[in-house]
Amino acid sequence: MAPGPLQIAIVLLLILIVFGAGRVPAIAENLAKGINSFKKGLKDNDDEPKKLDKSSSDISSDTSKDVK
Repeated sequence: MAPGPLQIAIVLLLILIVFGAGRVPAIAENLAKGINSFKKGLKDNDDEPKKLDKSSSDISSDTSKDVK
């Protein structure tokens, strides 16, 4: 069930009352920066896969040998 235009207007009015007209643009700007940073992080993460250190793989193989 999607919210109607009256419900959206009421929510926006409540946001203006709680945060004030001056802070709403700052909040929206910070939210947009966070979203862009998140998208950039996802994009950068896909370009270069991470490699495991040899020491961490040795540790996992050593523990499996000790279990009897």
